[in-house]
Amino acid sequence: MSDDTIQITVDGTPLTAKRGQMLIEVTDAAGIDVPRFCYHKKLSVAANCRMCLVEVEKAPKPLPACATPCMPDMVVHTDSKLARDAQKGTMEFLLINHPLDCPICDQGGECELQDVAMGYGSGASQYTEGKRVVFDKYIGPLIATEMTRCIHCTRCVRFGEEIAGIRELGATGRGENVRIGTYIEKSVVSEVSGNVIDICPVGALTARPSRFTARAWELSQQSGVSPHDSVGSNIFIHMDGTTVNRVVPRDNESINEVWIADRDRFSYQGLNSAERLSTPLVRVDGQLQPTDWTTALAAAAARLKCDSLGVLASANNTLEELYLSQKLGRALGSRNIDHRLGQSDFSAQDAAPVMPWLGMGLNDLETLDAALLVGSNIRKDQPIAALRLRKSALKGAAISFINPRNFPLHFEAAENIATRFDRMVTELYAVARAAGADISAMQDVPEVQTDERHQRIAESLKSGERAAVFLGNMAVQHPDYAQLQYLANALSKATGATLSMLPERANTAGAWLAGAVPHREAGGRVVQDGNTGMNASQMLDEPLQSYLLVGVEPELDAANPARALKTLQACNGVVAISAYLSEGLSQVADVVLPAATFTETFGTYVNATGNWQSARGVTNPPGDARPAWKIFRVLASELEIDGFEYDSPEDITRELQSRCGGIQLGNLTEFATAPAFATMRDAELLRAGETPIYATDPVVRRSQPLQKSLDGKQAFASMADSVARKLSLADGDPVSVRQNGSAVTLPVKLDNNVPDGCVWVPTGLPETAALGELFGAIEVSKA
Repeated sequence: MSDDTIQITVDGTPLTAKRGQMLIEVTDAAGIDVPRFCYHKKLSVAANCRMCLVEVEKAPKPLPACATPCMPDMVVHTDSKLARDAQKGTMEFLLINHPLDCPICDQGGECELQDVAMGYGSGASQYTEGKRVVFDKYIGPLIATEMTRCIHCTRCVRFGEEIAGIRELGATGRGENVRIGTYIEKSVVSEVSGNVIDICPVGALTARPSRFTARAWELSQQSGVSPHDSVGSNIFIHMDGTTVNRVVPRDNESINEVWIADRDRFSYQGLNSAERLSTPLVRVDGQLQPTDWTTALAAAAARLKCDSLGVLASANNTLEELYLSQKLGRALGSRNIDHRLGQSDFSAQDAAPVMPWLGMGLNDLETLDAALLVGSNIRKDQPIAALRLRKSALKGAAISFINPRNFPLHFEAAENIATRFDRMVTELYAVARAAGADISAMQDVPEVQTDERHQRIAESLKSGERAAVFLGNMAVQHPDYAQLQYLANALSKATGATLSMLPERANTAGAWLAGAVPHREAGGRVVQDGNTGMNASQMLDEPLQSYLLVGVEPELDAANPARALKTLQACNGVVAISAYLSEGLSQVADVVLPAATFTETFGTYVNATGNWQSARGVTNPPGDARPAWKIFRVLASELEIDGFEYDSPEDITRELQSRCGGIQLGNLTEFATAPAFATMRDAELLRAGETPIYATDPVVRRSQPLQKSLDGKQAFASMADSVARKLSLADGDPVSVRQNGSAVTLPVKLDNNVPDGCVWVPTGLPETAALGELFGAIEVSKA
């Protein structure tokens, strides 16, 4: 037995504990029930509900198990008369002011207060005075409040401060006058705010979208995987008959712990959008008309039989759908296959790893000593991964950033370099040079100043035992991605840091394994004859004869939406396999085949750590919509192509797994030649932007509660005060934003986090779909 291990006795049972470990942790591990409200295994100890009072021999009074450290030879009684009387007394006090509204409470049937009251409550109360009433506050479109039910456990307050990193809820007052609320009537805006619904032990905080729609005991529960980012959070889907009623976290300590992002929780509201497709469509006389599957498949096959075919597949599709997309394209003689619709620089694709991945486990993000994130708004792009990275920062890790703007963080950054996007390569070059990286082969390098910030970042990476350099979503979207990738490689090698990729979408990693790229086949095999196809940008530069779009909404997914729509309108035929009919698809598609969503089909997702996670469909697709793997099977039959005779989607998974055997993952690669240094843009005003958190995929875009939230309202032309003054603009003014001959009108938002000389205009939004590339020259004038 180690010096840190001690023996205690609980209810006559000898137990082993660590010295100083809280008693409630030991009883939980031993399966001994101790009631509690304020205690939560992921939060700090508050010891304010007093429900977990137990008898400890030689102690003068009952002690809270959540705040009592284990000591050698401690003898504890959880069910003695003293302990039971203390617990029942606490229960009576908690119920004094609690309303008798269980029949109308959304928490009814899964309420911790109900459960504990049944075991420890009394059948009658000595209290005859009137109960207190607390008026509710509106805190946003996602969380409903009934604060009269609040028992002041402060779990929600501690979650915001300790986990989310934003103290949005707080307590004021004393005694029964304590009030939990937001600061001066503000709404709750954290990207993980919905977790307070799960940790609230009563019905004070409930999910607003599913409020009053079903009782807990009427719901069935099915396992699932969230398809919205590369974390692959594990979820439970709660079904009200055949309808998805809500989504909650499924515990998985190695992936999402016990949390999920609001995007994972509330996206299901987009499943039954008015734009949802339930019948095949074929264009007749310039209009998309409903038709039957036989006619639609024949029309699709006729358009796919051509000399030049382009296959564009969204990285939010399942692994099976991505694999079949490229397999069908190659069977038709085309190697023009890509999932990288948001990327504009493909010059270093041959040096890309077999699969971009994190290079570590998600829980390893908690133990880093230093990190540099390049082109990453990780808090919004991968919220659950950001929570783990925050733990490292709180332990003293030096976390630094090089970004095209200053993003709000939920921890203190060591260095936060926010610069114009055309200077990001310069900043990373300065850090690499300060670290002594071998970058001598890089050509056309201008005079670059290395200052103390670069030195500190380089030193932190070199001195940290566990360090990492991350390339995020905006690095991949950057017009100089090859240079950023090259410098990140060199910096990682020079400092010994892990080179980590943060895959942009739910199945970006899986798309590479599936062969949904023009220069590699399934399993990461390089095309043997060297005859690679076109990448996504090339396919959308000049029209091919036909296109197959799988889960793609071109006006929202493409790096240059205006160009994408123009090219697709000019081709001979566009066949789309999609769950929704977006505005862009309605303009360009000639045949639309309705597909199932993630809750309606079996699907596998490969997350940032390389984990393959599969989930089954829990509902049936609406109308004549079908799982996409079945659509590929019958479409291949119509095209008289062999190799698609699958009996189940699991057969497809196994086929791809057999091709992926022996793959060695690693992000560090060798460049055949060093890319030339990035050319500085000389435009007076530059556009920069990102794909906002609630614009990343078709389901999320159609979730109305998410779109009503603060993060859903991103259609602004954001600029610093200095830029607005030059243009004689004020906050809220409508402005005409013009790019490549197209213009949209947006309101001005003053934001000094945007670098001088830039205007921040997001992509992936209907309001900005008519514009061009995300990073480029822009004109702004009063509307």
